Amino acid sequence: MDHVVIECVSPELDAGRHPVKRIVGDTVWVGADIFKEGHDVLAAQAIYRGPGDTDWSFAPLTYDFDSDRWYGAFTVDRIGRWRFTVEAWTDRFVTWRSELKKKLDAGQQIHTELAEGAELIRAASRSARSPAARASLTMTAKILADRRGDMSIERRIERALDDDLLGLMREHYRADDLTRLPRELVITVDRERARFASWYEMFPRSQTAPTPDAPPHPGTFADASARLPRLAELGFDVVYLPPIHPIGRTFRKGKNNSLRPEEDDVGSPWAIGNEHGGHTAIEPSLGTFESFDAFVATARDLRMEVALDYALQCSPDHPWVTEHPDWFFIRPDGSIKYAENPPKKYQDIYPLNFWCDDRQALWDACRDIFLFWIGHGVKIFRVDNPHTKPLVFWEWVIGEVQRDHPDVIFFAEAFTRPKRMNALAKLGFTMSYTYFTWKNSPTELRDYLSELTQTPMVEYYRGNLFANTPDILHEYLVNGGRPAFRVRLLLAATLSPLYGIYSGYELCENVPARPSSEEYLDSEKYQLRPRNYEAEGNINGDIERLNAIRRAQTALQRYANLTFHSSENPTILFYRKSANEPPVQWVGSRRQDIPEAIVESLESSEPRLPTVPSTAASTGEILVAVNTDPRHVQETMVHVPIHEMEIDDDEPYTVHDLLTGARYTWRGVRNYVRLDPADQPGHVLLVERV
Repeated sequence: MDHVVIECVSPELDAGRHPVKRIVGDTVWVGADIFKEGHDVLAAQAIYRGPGDTDWSFAPLTYDFDSDRWYGAFTVDRIGRWRFTVEAWTDRFVTWRSELKKKLDAGQQIHTELAEGAELIRAASRSARSPAARASLTMTAKILADRRGDMSIERRIERALDDDLLGLMREHYRADDLTRLPRELVITVDRERARFASWYEMFPRSQTAPTPDAPPHPGTFADASARLPRLAELGFDVVYLPPIHPIGRTFRKGKNNSLRPEEDDVGSPWAIGNEHGGHTAIEPSLGTFESFDAFVATARDLRMEVALDYALQCSPDHPWVTEHPDWFFIRPDGSIKYAENPPKKYQDIYPLNFWCDDRQALWDACRDIFLFWIGHGVKIFRVDNPHTKPLVFWEWVIGEVQRDHPDVIFFAEAFTRPKRMNALAKLGFTMSYTYFTWKNSPTELRDYLSELTQTPMVEYYRGNLFANTPDILHEYLVNGGRPAFRVRLLLAATLSPLYGIYSGYELCENVPARPSSEEYLDSEKYQLRPRNYEAEGNINGDIERLNAIRRAQTALQRYANLTFHSSENPTILFYRKSANEPPVQWVGSRRQDIPEAIVESLESSEPRLPTVPSTAASTGEILVAVNTDPRHVQETMVHVPIHEMEIDDDEPYTVHDLLTGARYTWRGVRNYVRLDPADQPGHVLLVERV
């Protein structure tokens, strides 16, 4: 049984079953409860190693009396999987020094204590590799043990309490009760784009100019490439493409999801596979692999990335259906079962049977799809409906891919129950869709975003706030018109460093297929939708300004720095994005703030903790006020958290609206805000000290 108890180590997720997530450059704050019987002084350290490391590195832990907890920190400077654990031991030399000081202060004899110290020092000398250190320790042990030598008791005491001796003992004394946490904990470290990015979803086949007097023709990768410079101007980082593979012909869906397609209907891209191939082939009307590679290269030259849809389902015409019919669900009559979500039927899609007898070959084939597109320069995958496939499969395939390609990002498109969404995030998905599209009132937004950013979910769940998708046109947008689109864009872009829109959002498209439906009329999932993206009424100006602000402000690039504050009119949502994420730990479901003195001590120690790299020019505080009512002017008094920003009650300060350029001088906690959704639905305020 161990002499020293180590428990409640953080960061830790589900007792180490799953890794926590960090971004390259982050400081990892380690905490632990460490104790033993009696009054001995303890010492502790975190030991850690990064990808490719064979040796452990060490970070000392410091005890905080008020919280009765130990803290330390190290920086993760590479993407990939890191491991760490905690060690603790009785610091017998410091314990001895402490007792020696107490007896000296009490005026007691200390000859025996000096002899005991000599034994400890002599033991350290035997493990010292440096001849100089060994000689110094041996001489010191001899001095402390020699009661009849030439050195006075005062000099012996001085030597016993010398800081140089303390340093030598810390370096060379080998603890006799070293205790290590019996498990290693894992940290998945991702690149910056896993935390901060603006996403744009578009169908390449619709990227042609509208032709009012003629039916549209399918766009190509060359047409899509021609739009990339404008998307870069608007400030997008990721261009996401729905499936680009050959589309099945059997039971092909027609316009508006019709079961009776016309000859020119293009079908749903999610019905993957025909005589031209499956998941590793390209729909011929889009172009060739050369044109796809050119599209990826153009995006890269514009400092954007391409994300591909990864949908593990097949049309009845997919090559796997004839090559591996046992990979599907076979009905008693011998037919293959198509996808259903009663009363909806998807006759053009066959789901895969991940527990078929030949499952290893199926799983390997699914992994190889990722590897194939990685070979074509794709490092981001939006995974379609992962909650309908085995969780263990995702854990396996993500691990397989990231073993050799740790920079690959997996985005879970799972609109399902919370526990299932959380499980997908825990087992490896880099980021996840959220319920944001259905959270439209201030109360809903406050409660949900607080859950995402101020609970243990921050250790594993990165929410990407898509304002709309090809499947989700919320009634808030249908009924609120253009002001509603501006409101939701502002919320998505400032509440989270990850957000996205589906093309057509910038044009405020909001006509549903039928009343109370979230499906779009003339949905692009089933037909071509060429658009004039600069048409009158567009909100491109809002998009460009917000994305520029996001890139210029560090606070909008962080995730767990969001706090909500009072607005006397509940229709106006008021929140702060602080300049820095607070150093916080989660011990189970309990929040543990790291004491400020500990943070200052570690940050001022040598070597210093590296700071998180940032491309932003400003590290200021951001306040955001949004009118969530798209129809009416609203006004309120907002309560500014001035004390958290170290502003005195009577101190004036300026708030600079980054959307309009206006500056306002505020004072104290209560300040006035008036927002007209038709003109300006919100403020993004940079706090400037007068």
